[in-house]
Amino acid sequence: MSFETALAELEQIVAKLESGQAPLAESIAIYERGEALKAQCEALLKSAEARIERITLSRDGKPVGTEPLDK
Repeated sequence: MSFETALAELEQIVAKLESGQAPLAESIAIYERGEALKAQCEALLKSAEARIERITLSRDGKPVGTEPLDK
């Protein structure tokens, strides 16, 4: 499941829980699904962050390579 799909489903779950219209048993089940989606979104974001790099420039401003963003 893509990040966008998981996030959209998570937003629907939050809206349903906030509305207070779901019976208790259903609320518990969708809350558990929301927790799983949240974990998946966090993992996908962490993976994306690990892949992001910063372009390094030479003294004259030309690209010479990359380094991790958090360096």
